[in-house]
Amino acid sequence: MTTPLQPNPLRTEEFAALRATIRERGTLRVSLVVATIIAWATLCLVTEVWIATPVATLIPLLVLAAGFEATFALHVGVERIGRYLQVKYEGSPDSPSWEHTAMRFGTVPGPAAGTVDPLFSSLFIFATTLNIVSAVLSVAGVEGGAIELFVFSLVHLAFVIRIVRARAYAAAQRTLDLAALKSANPT
Repeated sequence: MTTPLQPNPLRTEEFAALRATIRERGTLRVSLVVATIIAWATLCLVTEVWIATPVATLIPLLVLAAGFEATFALHVGVERIGRYLQVKYEGSPDSPSWEHTAMRFGTVPGPAAGTVDPLFSSLFIFATTLNIVSAVLSVAGVEGGAIELFVFSLVHLAFVIRIVRARAYAAAQRTLDLAALKSANPT
């Protein structure tokens, strides 16, 4: 007579803690984006009213960049934890299967309007575009303003390029992390 396998309390606790971490970071990511956009909009108004120089556009841009980088870091961490759970806890018929399911769901084509951007990259790019408008308006007709505008436009463009590159990495991250974790932990 065989006895049923006893659950490992440490593994059960680890799984629960990691799933909780994913949940908390997912919630934090959305809250962070909302707070970033509110802070950015507030700074845009404040700098437009009290500073009103093209260099002032860099202050709200810095807030956008910091908010995006924090959002990106949270996303990367959540995905990495998910792949760890997939490798360590999924695979047998009676084990959890959320991460496998989530990966498969991400490969199913759907309507463009129904896709979710976990990095909120479109929103950050839109805000960056609005941010440069302030600089354009403040240098319009000012002598030497074209050079100033060119420099500030380059800074804004560099941030947009960062967003696009981060989005490309995020699109490939699941596959890359899964391969790395499987090679580090062969079963």
